[in-house]
Amino acid sequence: MATFELYRRSTIGMCLTETLDQMVSGGILSPELAIQVLIQFDKSMTEALESEVKSKVSVKGHLHTYRFCDNVWTFILQNAQLKCEDGQETVDSVKIVACDSKLLTQ
Repeated sequence: MATFELYRRSTIGMCLTETLDQMVSGGILSPELAIQVLIQFDKSMTEALESEVKSKVSVKGHLHTYRFCDNVWTFILQNAQLKCEDGQETVDSVKIVACDSKLLTQ
């Protein structure tokens, strides 16, 4: 299964990358093993979100920026309202990154 590296920019992905960098710099891990860990992280995040997350969210806001590059959509919304079953939240800015899931199965 192919994966995207989208989740590496998440908080947990950035923390993992920083920790792996420190371990490589300290000689605890080889760079090759660190890359394998990141590849497994990409696969695990994709599988977990696909199988475990069942919630739906409605998003409304002012579209500030949008972009389509390399089959990936990026939207930046300002004054966004996010609604789900549990309630509603308003945020100053939200970035949404979306890709075609069909590309993951190629």
